[in-house]
Amino acid sequence: MRVRATGPIVPSSNIQGNALIVVIAIMAFLACLTLGAVSMVRATAASWESQISREITIQIKPDDNLDMEKALVSARDIALSFVGTKSGQIVDEAATARLLEPWLGAGLDIKELPVPRLVIITIDETHPPDFEAMRALLKAQISQATLDDHRTWVDRLVSMAHTTVLIGTGVLLLVFTAMVLTVVFATRGALSGNRHIVEVLHFVGAESTFVATEFQKHFLKISLKGSAAGSGLAALFFASAGILQSRTIATPQTDQATALFGTFSVGALGYVGILATMIVIALLTTLTARFTVMRTIYEIDLIRSDPGRADGVQN
Repeated sequence: MRVRATGPIVPSSNIQGNALIVVIAIMAFLACLTLGAVSMVRATAASWESQISREITIQIKPDDNLDMEKALVSARDIALSFVGTKSGQIVDEAATARLLEPWLGAGLDIKELPVPRLVIITIDETHPPDFEAMRALLKAQISQATLDDHRTWVDRLVSMAHTTVLIGTGVLLLVFTAMVLTVVFATRGALSGNRHIVEVLHFVGAESTFVATEFQKHFLKISLKGSAAGSGLAALFFASAGILQSRTIATPQTDQATALFGTFSVGALGYVGILATMIVIALLTTLTARFTVMRTIYEIDLIRSDPGRADGVQN
């Protein structure tokens, strides 16, 4: 006497299950992509704000009666004499030419053009110096010098960064809402194709919790496959973009993209967020399957107790 091997109560693979895997994978990919993009924008905005707020610039316009090199050193020393400054750097002629290279081309001779020279002063962000007093002293000592504390740019950048993060967060919420609705309806659609299995199991005396648990396990496997595929593709996309950016870091296109969008790396927290998104999608699909099965069994019992209600119960 040979015992035949038992098979799963719910078919391991069917059209509805495969379609649900694809839907979950797509929604997981979009959700993780949006999450990573919001993280990148937030990190880049914070980096911009930090870089600008911790530096001030002294600009000295050229003049026939001005010894530029001496004026640069004097401006640096005046700035460093104030409490709240850390260090000063004079931008040399070669660096100034590189700054103007995108507009005036290579091989530029700074001495032939009335190009202002710059002194970059690093300040203490927590205890900044008295900018008005520094500006007045510089103007008194070097009439061609002007101080730019970037306050206007910092305020604009902070407003733009907050607006961008809010917009990104709103888009992320919309994507997650669409993902939730799509997964819920796709799960219900896949379960409707297996309604006859629920009915048979219920009629032969299987407990509601047993039937719900079997379907829950089945859809947990499906959701893990789909969410892992979508989340894995999103993580691979960010990792590949980061590697590609690091290998082409010296090219003008990559430098411009880095200046605007930052590095295409979501960091450890970003990958943790991708993993959390995968788990949330899997749990959401599993809970939807359980609640739908319990509701189906309730509808079956309702129809058996009163066949006249069959028209009012949704299949």
